[in-house]
Amino acid sequence: MEKVKVAIIGSGNIGTDLMIKIIRSSEHMEMSVMVGIDPNSDGLARAKRMGIATTHEGLAGLVDMPEWAEIKIIFDATSAKAHQYNWGIVEKYPDKRIIDLTPAAIGPFLVPPVNFDANHNVRNVNMVTCGGQATIPMVAAVNRIAKVHYGEIVASIASRSAGPGTRANIDEFTETTAHAIEKVGGADKGKAIIILNPAEPPVVMRDTIFTLSEQGDREAIRESIHEMVQEVQKYVPGYSLHQEVQFDDIPKDKPVFIEDLGYRHGLKTTILLQVIGAGHYLPEYAGNLDIMTSAAMATGDKLATMDVAAM
Repeated sequence: MEKVKVAIIGSGNIGTDLMIKIIRSSEHMEMSVMVGIDPNSDGLARAKRMGIATTHEGLAGLVDMPEWAEIKIIFDATSAKAHQYNWGIVEKYPDKRIIDLTPAAIGPFLVPPVNFDANHNVRNVNMVTCGGQATIPMVAAVNRIAKVHYGEIVASIASRSAGPGTRANIDEFTETTAHAIEKVGGADKGKAIIILNPAEPPVVMRDTIFTLSEQGDREAIRESIHEMVQEVQKYVPGYSLHQEVQFDDIPKDKPVFIEDLGYRHGLKTTILLQVIGAGHYLPEYAGNLDIMTSAAMATGDKLATMDVAAM
């Protein structure tokens, strides 16, 4: 089967890991060009050694390359600010899609097992954040059984796995993730917290999800969560429950106060996850970066399948 040619903008850790994933295991995509702005970056050097065309002149350099004409999907692994510029160029070419791995959120949020079908025709989709990719499937799993009023997530990642891009986008991380908990996860109100854990040796990504929902069948909620975990594991094998799902009643006579929602009662569900990276380019403790690149590749492969079918 003919593969769809793709380019990656951003030759840092995320872009390089994504490149290696695509080369090693993508069923429907073929790496065409790696794009960076630092001619001495390890990502560009690795791409050259692997026979991939490169440019250190950013997206403008890619547009001037002969490969540009055949590229159908562009992955943006730069920054929220840079993505605004990049999309301003790509949107002028109607035959090309962009998958945004930054917190820019110009396009709709996309979490593959939750809302791919609703967004497969959109030319710019946003992969939310690492915390969002890990936790929103769990909020959605609860919400499809019992309406979620409030969803709060705490993402704890190794400090070593938080590069300059992650650190520069902390505010965008919390705002984007909280908004996506509502838009994609289905919660009336979302909140996100990120913790950079300085422990040595570095710890793997851990995520805690709290939901307050209407009362529902606890066994059905538990089964829905386990089913969703299995869906995510199809593209992130290191994604798993760290402990069994926990339930607590918030009685009507002892409600909790939630900002913007007021006093609420119902069923509190606590979900504890861990994400171990695949170790393709990044260390296994960098599960936060691995889940982003894995989700992006899963999205790209699905989109590529549709593009091939349309040829």
